[in-house]
Amino acid sequence: MPPFLLLLSLLIGFDVFLAAPASTEPRSASLRIPLHRRPPPLAAVTRLDYVRDLVKSDHLRQRMIAGTIGRRRHRQPRRACENATSAADSFAMPLSSGAYTHTGQYFVRFRLGTPAQRFVLVADTGSDLTWVKCRFGPRKCRRCGGGRVFLPEKSVSFDPIRCSSAMCKTSLPFSLTTCPSPASPCAYDYGYSDGSTAQGIFANESATVMLSNGQKAKLKGLVIGCTSSFAGSSFRSSDGVLGLGHSGISFASRAAAPFGGKFSYCLVDHLSPKNVSSYLTFGPNGALVPYAARQTELLMEPWLEPYYSVRVSGISVDGEALKIPMTVWDVEKGGGAILDSGTSLTVLAKPAYEAVVSALSRRLAGVPRVGVEQFEYCYNWTAAIPEMPVPKLVVHFHGSARLEPPAKSYVIDVADGVKCIGFTPAPWPGVSTIGNILQQEHLWEFDIKNRRLRFQRSTCAPY
Repeated sequence: MPPFLLLLSLLIGFDVFLAAPASTEPRSASLRIPLHRRPPPLAAVTRLDYVRDLVKSDHLRQRMIAGTIGRRRHRQPRRACENATSAADSFAMPLSSGAYTHTGQYFVRFRLGTPAQRFVLVADTGSDLTWVKCRFGPRKCRRCGGGRVFLPEKSVSFDPIRCSSAMCKTSLPFSLTTCPSPASPCAYDYGYSDGSTAQGIFANESATVMLSNGQKAKLKGLVIGCTSSFAGSSFRSSDGVLGLGHSGISFASRAAAPFGGKFSYCLVDHLSPKNVSSYLTFGPNGALVPYAARQTELLMEPWLEPYYSVRVSGISVDGEALKIPMTVWDVEKGGGAILDSGTSLTVLAKPAYEAVVSALSRRLAGVPRVGVEQFEYCYNWTAAIPEMPVPKLVVHFHGSARLEPPAKSYVIDVADGVKCIGFTPAPWPGVSTIGNILQQEHLWEFDIKNRRLRFQRSTCAPY
């Protein structure tokens, strides 16, 4: 078994329009993007050390989430993409695990510029800036390591956004007020939860995508960041970030517009080997079965940007509804819940955490406990009764939708023969975060246009 738990991250945004071969019968188009997970070298780091690093990263990210929600109330409105007609049914990009780099992130293969330059970006639903490591003019990319670097001078579609523009002044995340001259590029200093930062300039650029009909097409007018300086560990193993969060400039919001206003992804088991993959899809997803999918409201208010929030109505264990105050799930009363591909473990506000952990631990009382730093309840599973059943946990959403994750998503392997209850606490009041491990082996569709979240169990096999 590969030795690592993973952390998914995924997306940011742009102004997009599609140029593709003409069709006499335009149809709704869609876009698919494949997800792969690659196992890390076993000797490089122990599974337990890796899990500890993920817990630390999740705690830092949770603080960022808590500090971000509510700040963004004045952002650029979404615009439909221009020239967005196509004869394709879908549009996909491969998305792979970064486990082999000892990070719990998913990487997307992305082709940027004209002609296209190839990159591997972190897919992040909790971010609304898409950026690549970049060398702009005399500015070399500092601390970029040995990875790929975008060369704007080799792209005829690269167009820096001016610092004097209204977009720079009001709409772009983390843009700086510095403006040496009206024609100078709009600069940014973007911060992440663990203290990592990215500095560079904003530009309009094009990306090349492969439609389901086999045709290549251009997404034009994307807002991207050209990062010439980078510090920290969050994205050291990638070439940048693809922002899948929701906001006026996010890639998810802009790219989804011409494809029915929706995108979806399916997360394979977070310990899957290198050759196992799934897809990130923009537009209708043929693997989503209407009668099997469950749905609930997707909260996308401006003050929640760039996060996707859902209404949780409760949590049950073995059919027992847990006593969790409803205010814990009320986003207008200091609570609420978000889905975040960039968080590994599920983080619960303290009242919910205490109720869930108590209910699970009572039912696991017959298994010998062991001490593992950063986890409250861990067990020597080798001493457990053969075929020891794990209590069934269900997350109940508004509208009767139920998330029934596999047991391995919340009683997780942290070392050989050792399992831990895989939730971490967050301060109350505060938001709860459904991480990517609890999301695994499910297909998730974010219907941005209609503000609906649909999901179903899935093997994540290509359809």
